[in-house]
Amino acid sequence: MSTKILVLNGPNLNLLGTREPHIYGNETLDDVQFMTEARARELGLEVEFRQSNSESEIVDWIQSAKGTAHGIIINAGAYTHTSIAILDALIAVSLPVVEVHLSNLFKREEFRHHSFITSAAAGLITGFGAKGYPLAVEAMSSILQDAA
Repeated sequence: MSTKILVLNGPNLNLLGTREPHIYGNETLDDVQFMTEARARELGLEVEFRQSNSESEIVDWIQSAKGTAHGIIINAGAYTHTSIAILDALIAVSLPVVEVHLSNLFKREEFRHHSFITSAAAGLITGFGAKGYPLAVEAMSSILQDAA
């Protein structure tokens, strides 16, 4: 069985490339997926890449990861700052989690400085644009190797 990483993207990330490029960059979500999958292949990992604007769908995906994935990389978008449901799901599945954000949350509005996701995550990668996703894959690879 290959080592599978679930990469989840929250609301409005489907608009990357056109949504506030001065904050989020010019890369589309397809570009991000390509970069993420390419780095994962180099490290011998399989990626399942998903995006939803629906909190309940993200919770369902997290729950379904138990027994099918080895770790979760998540950019929960705005749900980062509001969703206890996503936090509870991440804790419930007991998988390693790496949180990633395109922009530096701590250079943004005050309400973005708090993340519910971080308390379930092994680490947080923020502010490196689309390059943060391959960094998150590297971090997850290291976490999984250390656990083996």
